[in-house]
Amino acid sequence: MKQQRQATPRARTGFFSRSGDRPVVTYVLMAVTAFVFLLQLIPGLGITQSLLYAGVYSLPSGVYPGYDFEPWRMLTTVFVHSQGFIFHIALNMYSLWLFGQALEPMLGRARFLALYLISGFAGSIGVSLLAGDFVPVVGASGAIFGLMGAFLVIQRKRGGNMNGLLVLVGINLVIGFIPGINVAWQAHLGGLVGGALAGLIYYETRHLRHKSRQALLITGLCVVLVGVSLIPYVSALLV
Repeated sequence: MKQQRQATPRARTGFFSRSGDRPVVTYVLMAVTAFVFLLQLIPGLGITQSLLYAGVYSLPSGVYPGYDFEPWRMLTTVFVHSQGFIFHIALNMYSLWLFGQALEPMLGRARFLALYLISGFAGSIGVSLLAGDFVPVVGASGAIFGLMGAFLVIQRKRGGNMNGLLVLVGINLVIGFIPGINVAWQAHLGGLVGGALAGLIYYETRHLRHKSRQALLITGLCVVLVGVSLIPYVSALLV
């Protein structure tokens, strides 16, 4: 018998060649969100009020009596949902599961988590800049739209047919402008832009030799977003 040479796996040229990874981060995000929702249902805990976001929390303490500068709410709001409309959390978690299964194995767990948080933060920036100071928002919609934005960019760059997803994103954006429907279109728009930018960075630096450049660019995007988020704070100080 002729001895066979031991096969060696082909080196991966970029993280987009991944396959078969379990979307652990997606499941953890869903579990944490569900747990927080259960806590919201317990009377007296005040979880919703403690974690929701409104533009007033991006202003210096004392601008409005009784409201302090609490910028961390721009991220915590992603994990709380409407208690009076069960489909709010149900639809968001279904969307997270759907896009998480597609993106997390493709990007890797750390990149996917970063994408989710960046998108949620960008969604809150949209609320801060485009909604009133006292418009409270809850929900993962901004982060979900960020996943959509990243998926659109990556698949477009890879030559995929994005007509169906473009229609879906367009419909969801338009719904936010219909009078009488209580949807934070500002969060959707902000999350979409933030996620698309992160997705573009991920794609353009997809090769392993660009790992350091990718980390630098993602860090730079975060710095820019933090800078933009401080615009209302600085403007209030200058008035």
